[in-house]
Amino acid sequence: MTQRLRPYQVEIARAVLESILQGKGLTISVEIARQGGKNELSAQLEVLLLTLFLARGGNIIKCSPTFKPQTINSMLRLKERLDDAGLAGHWQPELGYMVRLGQARAIFFSADESSNVVGATAHILLEADEAQDIASDKFDKDFRPMGSTTNCTTIFYGTAWDDSTLLERVKQTNLELERKDGLRRHFEYDWQIIARYTPRYALYVESERQRLGEEHPLFKTQYCLQTITGNVGFLNATQRAQMRGDHPRGLGARGWGLENGKTAAVSETAAVSWGTRSAPTYVAGIDLAGEDEEAQDHALRSLKPRKDSTVVTVGALEFPDPLTKEPLIRIVEHYWWTGTRHQALYQRLLDLLKNVWHVRKVAVDATGVGAAVASFLSTALGSTVEKVVFTQQSKSSLGFDMLAAVNGGRLKMYRWDGSPEAQEFWFEAEKAQTLVRPNRTLDFYVKPTVGHDDFLISAALLVRAAGLYRPKVARGTSRRSP
Repeated sequence: MTQRLRPYQVEIARAVLESILQGKGLTISVEIARQGGKNELSAQLEVLLLTLFLARGGNIIKCSPTFKPQTINSMLRLKERLDDAGLAGHWQPELGYMVRLGQARAIFFSADESSNVVGATAHILLEADEAQDIASDKFDKDFRPMGSTTNCTTIFYGTAWDDSTLLERVKQTNLELERKDGLRRHFEYDWQIIARYTPRYALYVESERQRLGEEHPLFKTQYCLQTITGNVGFLNATQRAQMRGDHPRGLGARGWGLENGKTAAVSETAAVSWGTRSAPTYVAGIDLAGEDEEAQDHALRSLKPRKDSTVVTVGALEFPDPLTKEPLIRIVEHYWWTGTRHQALYQRLLDLLKNVWHVRKVAVDATGVGAAVASFLSTALGSTVEKVVFTQQSKSSLGFDMLAAVNGGRLKMYRWDGSPEAQEFWFEAEKAQTLVRPNRTLDFYVKPTVGHDDFLISAALLVRAAGLYRPKVARGTSRRSP
């Protein structure tokens, strides 16, 4: 049974149909909050248009950022809606990327920059799905000409990202045209509008807001439809304030730790102090740096700029509820080595992780020079170790996860103690920048001319380790009464 379109979907559909049937050839931009029904709208429009043009003929052409899964999903959704409309047995698939009803066709292409797009003409409608992820040059070269000779109506669907995307460019052009002639070309519906018609959606988005925080780039762009700028601070003053904890450093270790060559006694009474009945669960994040055979630690740190450092961040996890997936992460200790040879670090790291903190999960930078150390730890600790190779996508994921933890109040730094480690941590947190990329990824870093980001990356890896750990849920059996 075909789903009934909501009022905001009907509003868009009417504008598109009017442009097509009256030969206006408008370019229409649509921003609908994530899970708000843009794909359903697109599929039902395609069914209607294929039906209207089944005798006259003509092509609908739709492009998506990738063939798998986006283009395939679009084709599957259209086929399902055709069947729902009672047209099963009347439509035919063709060549693996077309659907034909009578003389009308819907043709589906990938807009990936590496794809080779064959020449085709859009007579009925030209669609760009998730247009914020399609390269402007790719669309202008391969797809825009498909509708030029027919004055074809074009529609761009998607959500916000930064001000350089194809969708944002079309949106701004449309808004300018609207100011001149009053004809609406841009349609925008954030999560609050959609929630008016679907109460369950409101509950879902509220849970996402709690998980990510209102300032998270994904929440702002995908649900609030707010465009973000290309270069901004990674953690603003409010977010840094949220990270300030009131617990002392080192609280909760199960023995004696070696901190940068100094023996430090730490309490075993964390469980009592934090109001829990059992000892905390520990995880760690390790950012590995290069080695220097001539000097170590203080001598190298005094250089301007100083050498990169290996930083271990240890965190204690708290699960307010046994089934809660997102734990509170309290940073309880930092270890910091600069220039130390990796061979000398092997046993130190292994001892800290295995014997001092008994970590349940550790995420280790396994990129470049860190690969050997990460492999050593993986061999020694097995599945406890998660090796993280930095790529554009993986580092972006680390950044998004860390922002979600900060915004949700789930990442807390130990109380200020004036130590070099605390000073460096907060310095990096304040100076870190964000680079927003067109492919909806971000980078976070401290400019080399300003300082380093070893502590920041280590904290992000700590959050990854915390996300990978799953507490065991006790399962019991009840005895029947005799």
